[in-house]
Amino acid sequence: MKRVHVVSLGCPKNRVDSELMIAQMQLGGAEIVADPEEADVLVVNTCAFIDSAKEESVDTILEMAQLKAHGRAQKLIVTGCLAQRYATDLAAELPEVDAFLGTNEFRRINDAVFGELAQRAYISQGSYLYNDGDARVNSVRGGTAYVKVSEGCNRTCTFCIIPKIRGKQVSRPVEDVVAEIRRLGRAGVKESVLVAQDMTSYGVDYSDKRALAKLLHALEADPESTPWIRLLYMYPWNFTDELVSLLAAGGKLLPYVDMPLQHVSEPVLKAMRRNTTQERQRALIGKLREIPGLVLRTTFITGFPGETDADFQALYRWVEEVEFDRVGVFTYSREEDTDAATLPGQVEDHVKEERRDALMELQHAISEKKNRAYIGQTLRVLVDGVSEEHEYVMEGRHAGQAPDIDGVVYLSWDDGGEPVTPGSFVDVHIEDATAYDLMGVVLPDQPLRISDEGLRLHIPRVARP
Repeated sequence: MKRVHVVSLGCPKNRVDSELMIAQMQLGGAEIVADPEEADVLVVNTCAFIDSAKEESVDTILEMAQLKAHGRAQKLIVTGCLAQRYATDLAAELPEVDAFLGTNEFRRINDAVFGELAQRAYISQGSYLYNDGDARVNSVRGGTAYVKVSEGCNRTCTFCIIPKIRGKQVSRPVEDVVAEIRRLGRAGVKESVLVAQDMTSYGVDYSDKRALAKLLHALEADPESTPWIRLLYMYPWNFTDELVSLLAAGGKLLPYVDMPLQHVSEPVLKAMRRNTTQERQRALIGKLREIPGLVLRTTFITGFPGETDADFQALYRWVEEVEFDRVGVFTYSREEDTDAATLPGQVEDHVKEERRDALMELQHAISEKKNRAYIGQTLRVLVDGVSEEHEYVMEGRHAGQAPDIDGVVYLSWDDGGEPVTPGSFVDVHIEDATAYDLMGVVLPDQPLRISDEGLRLHIPRVARP
């Protein structure tokens, strides 16, 4: 039996790929171990979206290479986006790595783990998109699972390398996604987080602009599908009134929108090739703000080539005006083989960082105000388990908090109360808040009052994106 340690880096879509590989390895006879020093084989599933992600991937590979050189491990396998993008260079620079598998070659993982591959690197165009019949291990604790509904992207945003790594968009059939979520619901999963590079374009590749709406209607009508459905990531294009109505309906689809807007200045949006305008974004946000309780998250890029002080001030004022519930800010990363890399007006790093810090400082105050508005309310919370930052505290999330992206609700009990089972819903009275997290008391007479000691999965945790 091979003992295998898996490190999964990057986004939830990459995590799904890791779960597919874990299942294949287990079916092949492998034991997945949490401690890399106990492993015979080390697998690193990498990210290559921006410079910081590439650096984290390389640092992790080097760390695992040291374990292979001085420990028990006999093989080191590198998979995912970094392998897809840089296999030739990595193979020359990292002789310690035994195999490189690109994003469309995950099905070779057992050959790499248990046998010998005919060649050291396998890279082909596109990415593997699984279906409901494929074996997969859910590595998310509590009652949550990610469901990838499509792979790749048809957009041509000038800063993004994803289409060149993952290929053109390919969507799973509606009935296949429904079958998977029905199976997850039968297994006790409470929250399905649907992920795609461009969720609002789901199904457009097979000429069905209503595919996402059809999928959501089918899930709402299916009594066995999970009670919570969350969508990542929505974009302004193809965001129809029907989708707005589904978010407002109060059913299984949570009133939560993660919509990476990247900027608001017209010249910058045009240079980014975002195919939208400030007014279109404003109109859509106006519709979303009419939905009671909707949480709106977005991300922005500071220091994009050509971004002037006036462009940034327009973005700053807009964030101040709109008051997004959550905001992530990234400095522009100049990625080779992207159109933006050759644009004039590249912004100095210190300016990018100053603008990012100013935007985050503004958002910190907004987020704290938004979170403090929950004080005194009773929220339905899905229990995740023991806090990964405070080992004696249980935590969960309400509908407006996505896993590994947003904050959490820290749980406490009145005298005599006991912890609850991960994966269960509880009603929580919110008593305090910070800019990121909430603190609350679990109301009495909640079901399934047992500790989660020993119930946590020993699958290595994916790094936050």
